Amino acid sequence: MDKETVAGILNDIGRLLELKGENPFKTRAYGNAARAIEAISEPLEKLAAEDRLGEIKGVGEGLQKKIHELVTTGRLAYYEELKASIPPGLVAMLDLPGLGPKKVKALHDRLAVETIEQLDAACRAGSVAALDGFGDKTQARILEGIAFRRQYATRHLLSDALAAAEPVLETLRAHPEVIRASAAGSVRRHKEVIGDIDFLVSSKQPAEIIELFTTQPGVLNVIAKGETKASVHLEGGLQADLRVVSDAEYPFALMYFTGSKEHNIAMRQRAIQRGLRLNEYGLFRSTEETRDPKLLVACKTEEEVFEKLGLAYIPPELREDHGEFEAAEQRRIPRLIEWTDLRGSLHNHSDWSDGRESLEEVAGMADDLGLDYWAITDHSRSSFVANGLDAARLRRQIKAVRDLNRRLADEGRNARLLTGSEVDILGGGRLDFEDGLLGELDVVVASLHQGFSQDEAENTRRLVQAAQNPFVHMLGHPTGRLLLEREPYKIDVHAVIDTCAATGTWIELNCNPYRFDLDWRHWPYAKSKGVKCVINPDAHRSNQAGFLRLGAGIARKGWLTRADVVNTLPLPKLLEALKAKRARAGA
Repeated sequence: MDKETVAGILNDIGRLLELKGENPFKTRAYGNAARAIEAISEPLEKLAAEDRLGEIKGVGEGLQKKIHELVTTGRLAYYEELKASIPPGLVAMLDLPGLGPKKVKALHDRLAVETIEQLDAACRAGSVAALDGFGDKTQARILEGIAFRRQYATRHLLSDALAAAEPVLETLRAHPEVIRASAAGSVRRHKEVIGDIDFLVSSKQPAEIIELFTTQPGVLNVIAKGETKASVHLEGGLQADLRVVSDAEYPFALMYFTGSKEHNIAMRQRAIQRGLRLNEYGLFRSTEETRDPKLLVACKTEEEVFEKLGLAYIPPELREDHGEFEAAEQRRIPRLIEWTDLRGSLHNHSDWSDGRESLEEVAGMADDLGLDYWAITDHSRSSFVANGLDAARLRRQIKAVRDLNRRLADEGRNARLLTGSEVDILGGGRLDFEDGLLGELDVVVASLHQGFSQDEAENTRRLVQAAQNPFVHMLGHPTGRLLLEREPYKIDVHAVIDTCAATGTWIELNCNPYRFDLDWRHWPYAKSKGVKCVINPDAHRSNQAGFLRLGAGIARKGWLTRADVVNTLPLPKLLEALKAKRARAGA
């Protein structure tokens, strides 16, 4: 078990102890230990194996035993017993806005609330607002949080769906009786949030494939099982559905089960207009519902189906009935960006703020991945919780990055770190650092991290003013949304895009799977205005570099090509582009 997982469990234990009303010094010890573990440079497994956990500052003998048990066995009896002693509804309440352990304990002690449903009823009765320390605003926020939770209760992040789908797909493709296999549905279309995972297989032996699917590792239970289709629950709560068809039916079924519903309706109408009938079983020379093989228009691939209907091939990501038919009819479907086009990232963090790795470790990761560059844009001073850098620390970091780059060059390493900052946009649109300091940096990302509750006009004004600053290269995660957790704050997206177009400011597609911000639905407008995209993982640890692949999929949904994305540029061209913003504004 790695240090991040152990730290997460220790933090969880601290929250659970606080829920039980334990001594605050005891609860705080777990949080302190979690932070200490996250800061160690050696693998936690190595320290445990060598009986060196005592070297971790602030970790006493009792905690050392618990950490050793976690690392060596993958479980902790104390943690499991603690979870079992607390009603699960109380733990679920911690995910609601405005509720920490102390308030959840107060609700339980004073109103006997143990479930989300009971909390909802207490809020609607006005009982929560009447409690000391709560009030009408807190009660309203809780109700909003409950409604949001219910709305997305059966939804999952794309990243979780892909992580669950890929091993299943590998298992299916490895079976000798499988001819072709693919994920379908919203996963194949790269939607940012999905309901369940769809799989499609062609085979002459559907019974064998159904049996394989329903008995593979990771299946918690079988929901339904028939001759050619099955549904299961996977670990993590995702539902997966499989359909097995003949290979002749496969391209039509793949198109149908990929969707979207709106895209499929338009495709069927197009077929009818040509005297044909399109369904999941084939394309038929008839306007009536049929599966008559004598009327089938044979197609071996999806590309052939589109061609028979007078269309260029439409990539799955674009199948949302958002203009793809007109483009396909006119043969104007662009060559969409591939994740391998990306040469680096311009928004990332290190252990100077709230990242996990040192500059040296980040540079090693970038070089190992064959990337050209990786910007270090740690938080600015107003982000206290994120250990934001003040001006003096930022200048020391600039020197550290430049010194490291010289050493990397001497060692023949290819990757280069860029100096930067994710500077907070403060009230009125002011930036957290003066222009003189920003001018010393290679990259400046301006982001909102506070004041989300302000109205649309003020949020928009702050972003517009930041975009007008000649030292700002891009706006970071501009709508502030957290998928399945927080709605985007209110802004006039078109007004922000228009300002970026006028000033040459780029907009980030933050590809952290909780964000995917700016939303893909806004990118066609931004592209029409000539605004460039930067796909950034906002990485806080090295393994988050893999988010770049997810980001490319979302960029494809937004109709973006390699030419639309700044960080497809090689380093010399990128450096020119970074300087161009300031030159354009005369800075």
